[in-house]
Amino acid sequence: MSSLPATLGIVVACALLGVVVVLLKHKFFPTKPDDESDAEPADYIAMMISVIYALVLGLALVAVYGTNSDAATDVQTEAGALHQVYLLADALPPASEAQVRSTTDAYAHYVTTVEWKRMADHQSLGPEGWTLLNKLRDIYQSAPTNKPAEQNASQEALSQISTLDEARMGREQDGESTMSPVLWIGLYIGGALTVGFMFAFGVKRRASHLIMVMCLSGFIVFMILLIYQLDQPFSGILSVGTGDFGSYFNNT
Repeated sequence: MSSLPATLGIVVACALLGVVVVLLKHKFFPTKPDDESDAEPADYIAMMISVIYALVLGLALVAVYGTNSDAATDVQTEAGALHQVYLLADALPPASEAQVRSTTDAYAHYVTTVEWKRMADHQSLGPEGWTLLNKLRDIYQSAPTNKPAEQNASQEALSQISTLDEARMGREQDGESTMSPVLWIGLYIGGALTVGFMFAFGVKRRASHLIMVMCLSGFIVFMILLIYQLDQPFSGILSVGTGDFGSYFNNT
């Protein structure tokens, strides 16, 4: 489910499966006149299930969209702060400037090549990135700042490193968090009940029944896959990429 063709293939396959079930239902269990008496209770129950399921879908979408949006914001903030730390090294003595430049490059490279894979697997980031970040902080704190420009640059860089630190912690939490299993259970059961009640109506016209079940089953599967993709902020079709780091650091 990490590619668009695979996702569309699953949606189409589930819609076609609904068509097959409808055909089998009309062949082996045709609608009888007595079934019309059960249509009104089934209509009421189906309406209630549909409303509740719509609420569950909305709750799940809001939850995963918020996580995905927070991940994008944290990555953008982290990359921007790291770039500012890189630029502020211009005001430092040559030796300290070279240390800052090499450390920021190493940090960006490590984040995009090692940590991104770990976040895609919902693993912890590990200590290496924090070590590089602490090294940056130590360089600015220990760099000789005899001139006002050097002092101002050092203070601003330390402020940016604090911002980078917070954004990094947020990115780590975004990579480890997943949607509650209770919501997943509600999505699966609610989807099955919603589609299942389409067979409780005494629909005599097979073509109409086919269209309704095919569209409903395909749409529900699409929504579940969309929620799944949004729940994977660092992998899949809708994942947050490394473009923010790549736009500042060419070696990433």
